[in-house]
Amino acid sequence: MGADRVGGGRRKPVRTVAYAVCGAVLLAGCASMPDSGDLRDVESTPRQDTQVRVFAQEPRENAGAREIVDGFLEALTSDDPHFETAKKYLTGDAAKLWKPEASLTVLEEGPGATPEGVNGRDTQSESSFRLYGDKVATVDGEQTYAPAAGAYDKPLHLIREKKSHQWRIDAPPSGVVMGKSDFLRNYTSVNKYYFASNTPSATGGQPVAVADPVYVRKKVDPMTQTVRLLLAGPSRWLDPVVRSSFPTGTELKLRKGVTSLTPDEQNRLTVPLNARGNGVGAGRCQEMAAQLLFTLRDLTPTGVDEVALQGSDGTQLCTVTASDAENAVVHGVGKNEYQYFLDAKHRLVRLPSETSSPDVAPVPGALGEGAKELRSAAVSRDERKAAGVTLDGSELYVGSLVSGASLGDPVLHSDGKTQKDRLTTPSWDGDGNLWVADRDLDRPRLLFLKDGAGEPIEVSTPGLDGRVEAVRLAADGVRIALIVEKGGKDGKKSLYIGRVERGDKADEGAVSVVELRSVTPQLEEVAAMSWAGDSRLVLVGRERRGVQQMAYVQVDGSTPVGAAPAALTGVKALAASEDEQLPLVAYSEEDGIVRLSAGSKWQQVVKDGTAPVYPG
Repeated sequence: MGADRVGGGRRKPVRTVAYAVCGAVLLAGCASMPDSGDLRDVESTPRQDTQVRVFAQEPRENAGAREIVDGFLEALTSDDPHFETAKKYLTGDAAKLWKPEASLTVLEEGPGATPEGVNGRDTQSESSFRLYGDKVATVDGEQTYAPAAGAYDKPLHLIREKKSHQWRIDAPPSGVVMGKSDFLRNYTSVNKYYFASNTPSATGGQPVAVADPVYVRKKVDPMTQTVRLLLAGPSRWLDPVVRSSFPTGTELKLRKGVTSLTPDEQNRLTVPLNARGNGVGAGRCQEMAAQLLFTLRDLTPTGVDEVALQGSDGTQLCTVTASDAENAVVHGVGKNEYQYFLDAKHRLVRLPSETSSPDVAPVPGALGEGAKELRSAAVSRDERKAAGVTLDGSELYVGSLVSGASLGDPVLHSDGKTQKDRLTTPSWDGDGNLWVADRDLDRPRLLFLKDGAGEPIEVSTPGLDGRVEAVRLAADGVRIALIVEKGGKDGKKSLYIGRVERGDKADEGAVSVVELRSVTPQLEEVAAMSWAGDSRLVLVGRERRGVQQMAYVQVDGSTPVGAAPAALTGVKALAASEDEQLPLVAYSEEDGIVRLSAGSKWQQVVKDGTAPVYPG
């Protein structure tokens, strides 16, 4: 366990005891690690969890108040499933009332603790401390992460118990608090999956999967934790635009003596449900299993290949394989045939996604023939249409990607006085609708064109404080990423994620982007961004007085595990696919169009090119 600061210094770490995990099914009855006896070979069993859990030491007899505080804070970072060791540092009444699962506060460093009271000294019967630090994030009772800032300052009170004469905490802080390094060691991000409920495709055709990230404890049966969170329903933020196929009130019903879920040797997971899951039809059961398969695929080294759902009486409801789920549900993007950008003649061109050779060719149709010189473009997700903004930023055209197709009149015009005050790069959603922002200082607007045509609809953006500088729709159509400039020209540019809400049948034309949340509060300027996964984006930005850098960020504002993209100077635009296997593509002032495949370096495609995009 890493030492963290207390009282302005470094906290002396409390001794810890490590136990090997005995296997998911046997967790409740694991024996302690022996400290004597002969060494002998032990035959390993399939699916054995080889991770080592670390448990904090229990309170020492006659420990002083300071040691009790240190031990309690250390116990919060251990792998104790229900924080039972931490509760032993509390009085009996406090242990009953304390709810560690209700919230988690993440600090830049471990919490400091400074004594209070007369000259900072304890009395014979009570002692007070203040916990302090700089907040980084919070995780709520739904296990959803949110960036946070400002000071953490909470009281902690101890008393000397009358019967035992031992110091114990009778007023702990609410929830759990720990430093960022301990949080990253103890918790991992997992995407739960639900289905879009308010998009046109949601009312017909295949359901569209939507990721809902949560954080679970890495070594405390993460699979069972995650399934329970999935069954409990989507996060409050996402709930208005998604649905779950699990009936309300569905819970796990583990048989007596079993405390957790674990796949068998064939990567098949059996999930027993309570009576709320009984009687579901075959189609709905398949959707339920798909939610589980998508959610659990990254939780084990080999994934989960098949899910079997059981009713409350043990009867099998359905069995679904991973390939069945992919065929039944729209999950992420389809197959991106091409990557696109503008060539030196400001025409829309493309190159095959799955080739390393720069086999560039103009797209079929007027936008590839140079009917209009373009400064940016977007290609529909089915790669049948494209939208282009003219070189001066004043007009938006939509054309078919078919040889000989004409362009027609512009679908939108901006009256912005300068090129920087006109149209942004457009973006297509999964239903073939086109989104774009007009940066006209006299009338800044976010606009929506149904099927990329007709009269533009102004999107309601309650709570938006600033001007939209860039727009990218997620493949699911219910989440939107915006770069927003605050404070006028040359102000701070931040990345926000919003929820897309659409009107009911009585008001079908109404579209709103609500509950915008910043996912890059630490950055002074975000210059470019793109979706790069189900719940991940890639961006180019810089901190205050910092240098430009490229990074990944989760939609909840957390930093995903793994390395950032390789450094590239002078990046003005970048594109990524929500299929994480496809390369990043960027426009650099020095190198033109370049792309980055996993495990390799940036490779130049063409020197004279700008504005790279993937479909969407």
